[in-house]
Amino acid sequence: MKNLNSYFLILLATLTLAACGSGSGPSKDNAKKLKAYDSYAYLPNKDTIKSRKLDNEEIQENIIETINMHMQEEGYVLDIGQPDVLIYVHSMFDEDIAGISNPVYTSYSYYRPGHFIGSYYEPYTYENYYTIQRITGSDAKQIPYVERSIVIDFIDRRTNEILWRATSPEEIGTRRMESDIQEYIDEIFKDFP
Repeated sequence: MKNLNSYFLILLATLTLAACGSGSGPSKDNAKKLKAYDSYAYLPNKDTIKSRKLDNEEIQENIIETINMHMQEEGYVLDIGQPDVLIYVHSMFDEDIAGISNPVYTSYSYYRPGHFIGSYYEPYTYENYYTIQRITGSDAKQIPYVERSIVIDFIDRRTNEILWRATSPEEIGTRRMESDIQEYIDEIFKDFP
């Protein structure tokens, strides 16, 4: 039994280390594209927080505001008509009993105009979001995640390819949720190409 517990702890540590690192390390070509691009918009996110203890709208607004601040600092401007980069946010705040959930896969299922978009995304959403049928990303690794984490995909609008997938190894705290989310996203953007 002791060996089984040790094996489980080693496996858990390995999975946790695999999740560490701010980004998926974009290829040189993808990093060049991100540096050459200058506009962005969001793909609406269907991830909603189902925990009664947390305010979905407040958390999502905080995430969007913090990403917007960083994108502007990087020299990007919001363009919902013809953005160069689409941002797709995976926010994992639902309670996870196992501690580690399945890897993040980007699938996008908004096929029609008029799909409900949360008020926190609406002013920042790519106006033709419904034309995105499939997202690819040979360089994007599948990221195992822990509860209260965020994964951000930066997608080339023209090719629908993930240019960079980023997260942080930290778990977002619940005591100072707003500032912890901001610090988490600050950590992600430290490695922005």
